[in-house]
Parts: sequence; structure tokens; C-alpha cells
Amino acid sequence: MDRNTELSEFLRSRRARLSPGDAGVSVSNDSPRRVPGLRREELAQLAGVSTDYYTRLEQGRHLNVSETVLDAVARALQLNETERAYLFELTRPRPRRTVRRRPPRPQRVRPGVHALLRMLDGVSPAFVLGRRGDVLASNQLARALIIDFEALPHHERNMARFMFLDEAARSLWPEWETVAAEMVASLRLEAGRHPDDPRLTELVGELTIKSPEFRTWWADHNVREKTHGVKLYHHPVVGDMTLAYENVTVPGDPDQALCIYTVEPGSPSEAALRLLASWTATPSADPSAPSSAARPSGGPSSDVSP
Repeated sequence: MDRNTELSEFLRSRRARLSPGDAGVSVSNDSPRRVPGLRREELAQLAGVSTDYYTRLEQGRHLNVSETVLDAVARALQLNETERAYLFELTRPRPRRTVRRRPPRPQRVRPGVHALLRMLDGVSPAFVLGRRGDVLASNQLARALIIDFEALPHHERNMARFMFLDEAARSLWPEWETVAAEMVASLRLEAGRHPDDPRLTELVGELTIKSPEFRTWWADHNVREKTHGVKLYHHPVVGDMTLAYENVTVPGDPDQALCIYTVEPGSPSEAALRLLASWTATPSADPSAPSSAARPSGGPSSDVSP
């Protein structure tokens, strides 16, 4: 990802979504507006910089931008905390590379994290997400809930790829559009943090070509940090469930997150999850379940991202 291009498109997209009324800018009805949202000169005035300076910034030119100016621009654009951090990341100076950069090393899940996944099995679906949304490890209940990651080739063990390229995902998440759009925003945030990741570039290129929804949402330039929330599931075996999730950064690798699902005690979702755990532990699982649904398998995945 070209950082200057991304900076330019990100600023334009944030400016376009901000109406004069939302920004407290008075406009004249006699002056036709050719752009959605604020004009550059209006944004520059709100940020306390010259129109020429802001124009150069929005065009993605190489600028030594101070934190004070970035703070002012972020306030004028009404950026949330994640968007503000993303803006600072895009404008952070990068050291010039004199040698060819090596590809990132494969991410490895520590034995202790695998042991934790085993402890949670039968109680909570849990898995480890790495860079690009790669599923690095999972317990049996998570594979029964979503898909049997162990049965997939290494390069397909990716949550975004499953979400956009497997039709089963659209029925698994009743609110698929919301969940999928959040995944795109999460990938966009990671692209800002790791602009030189070739595998991330490859993934985005593939999804852009194969999924019109991904292509549309990627162009929106939304960013999102997924730390916790609630998701609705419709499992082909046990039916509907409402699951809360917590994403915990794994110590020693800030690009690994342990994702744990929980249910409300005494709720229908808890009963459905217990049924799923029981079905998963049964050697003869329902053969009529769709082939894309996860099958029982032994123990957490021990594979790592290639």
C-alpha cells in the first residue's frame, strides 16, 4: 500500500462524510456545492492551517507534519480514537531502506497458548488470530462453530477469506454485512500499520477482484480496532446463538490476538453452545450437516502461519 496515496484518500473520505452542519460551518444557499461534505478551505479554517498547506497534506505530499497540526486536523475531521491513530501512523516518517526488506517471519503460537485453548474447549470457542486475520490456532469448539480450519490448506486459514469467499459464511452470520464490513475496516487498519506486507497486499488484491462487497467497503477507507463485541450466529446444527467476544493481545507478539467467545448464563445461547460442544465431542457427528460446517477433530490446531 502506498502510504501517500492512502493518506490522500483517507483524508478525502473523512472530509466527504462531514457535512457543514455537523462541523458548525455556515454556508450560503447562493453558492452551489460541488463536493459532498466540507470543502478543503472550510476544513483548513477549522484546523487553523492555510488552505494551501492542507491541500498539500490531502494530496499526500511528503510533509514533515507536526503532532499539533495532526491533532488539529483530527479534531476538525471529528476522527474517533482509532481513526486518529491511523492518521498519525500514515504520516509517521519511515526510515529509508538501503537493503531489501525480508518478508515477515511466520508467526508461531506458544505451547502455553495452545494449552489455554485446550482448557477452554468444551466451554468456550477460542482461536488465535494473527496478521491479516490468519487463524493460527483454534480449539475444537471454535472449529465446530465456524469452520474446520485444520481441514483447509494453510493459505486459506484466514478469517477474511472465509468470510468473503465461502458462501457458508453468509448464512453463519445473520448480520453478515455488518460483520464483513468490520473485517474490511480491521484489514484497512492493519494495512496502515504494515504497508509493506506482501501477503496482506496479495489478500486485499484477491478479495478486491473476487468480492464486489469487499471492493466497495475497501474504498470507503473505514478503520476499526476489534477488541470486543457481540455477534449473532446461525449454526446449521444447533441454530441461533448470541455470542460475546473478547480479543486479548498475546504477550510477546502484538500481532496475535486470542479471541474468546462467551454466552449469557442460563440463556438459550448457552444451551445451544452446550449442545454444540456435546455434538462436537460425539464421534459420530450428524452426517446431514452441510460440508462447510466444522467437523469434530482432535485438539487445537498446532499449525502456524506459513
